Amino acid sequence: MATMLDATSAPPQATPDSSRSADAAVVALLIASTCIIAGLLWDISWHMSIGRDTLWSPPHVVEQIGAALAGLTCGGMVLWTTFRGTDAARARTVRFWGFRGPLGAWVAIWGAFAMMFSVPFDDWWHNAYGLDVEILSPPHTVLLAGMIAIQLGAMLLALGWQNRAHGRRQRMLALAYAFAAGALIAMAGTAISEYTLLPNRWHASFTYAVAGIVFTMLLVATGRAGRLRWPATTAAVAYMAIYLITQWILVQFPATPRLTPIVRPLTHMAAYGFPLLLVAPAFGIDLVLRRFDRIGEWKLAALLGVTFSALMLAVHWPAGSFLVQSPLAQNDFFLANHFPYFNAPGAWQQNFFGSEITNNTTDFGAFALGMLAALAYAMLSARVGLAWGRWMRRVQR
Repeated sequence: MATMLDATSAPPQATPDSSRSADAAVVALLIASTCIIAGLLWDISWHMSIGRDTLWSPPHVVEQIGAALAGLTCGGMVLWTTFRGTDAARARTVRFWGFRGPLGAWVAIWGAFAMMFSVPFDDWWHNAYGLDVEILSPPHTVLLAGMIAIQLGAMLLALGWQNRAHGRRQRMLALAYAFAAGALIAMAGTAISEYTLLPNRWHASFTYAVAGIVFTMLLVATGRAGRLRWPATTAAVAYMAIYLITQWILVQFPATPRLTPIVRPLTHMAAYGFPLLLVAPAFGIDLVLRRFDRIGEWKLAALLGVTFSALMLAVHWPAGSFLVQSPLAQNDFFLANHFPYFNAPGAWQQNFFGSEITNNTTDFGAFALGMLAALAYAMLSARVGLAWGRWMRRVQR
């Protein structure tokens, strides 16, 4: 759909007015992205703490505000560029159905439509089949696809202008790009959270395999395309900040379960959980990309896969032990004492889960074999991330 300009070519100079409007659009899309992921975490906490919600529950409203803001911002950008933009401005955009707009705007518009469509679809699904028993029901899959598209659109929008800008403005847009990438990582992390977020799973190789497939690609692509000194690390910090700040606020509010069976009485909103400590592997990825970017793509992918897997394991194995078994973690800061009202309290809360774990004891032979598979997945994911990041460095539309 798009014809990309060479990243090394001299970009057309933007006028001050166009720069200000572009910056305002990026800020609006970042606000929309933050609303969406914060609303999603609130929605999950609502289900954990209260139970059945309505079509217009507060978390749903926040999510749809984000979708509306993204759709209106990007739709207005497309209409303005098509009918009022200069020839130079239209030349830096993507043409679709006769309209002109940045690539990121088109992706976000699609995401906004998907999110809006998912609302009546989800309401019909609940009326027909009752409560969801897992995160990825068909309506939630459509909703999640729309959310991810808006996060991706925000990242691409900031990326295109980052690649055309210079000096201080480029640094600001690079920071916006890294934050948008962090929101995308948070969204992807929520999609796979059933397998990675619970610290009781951090002693199981399957968790590292799933994380290696998803996060290695995202962090490597972010690190290669970003123009900050530490782009992947900055994105990981944004991911953790979004998760932690949202949940630290949520757990301060009272909540009462309203749907039986209630086997764990709650008085306040429950948190979804402490985020993965992606700052450590992200820092390693940035360091490898800075020092070894010219050794060949497959060799670099192998090194990045090893770096990600080794740092993930080194950080999360002791962190899992701390969050699951230490009394010091059972508070609202580390969010380790939060479980849904429909999960009965018991000794299982201090146990680890996984195919190689029996009676809270890890079979290290089976774990080592699982980690070898996880390492292979991380290497392949890193190779995809390198290719994606190289493409993103050339995006200027």
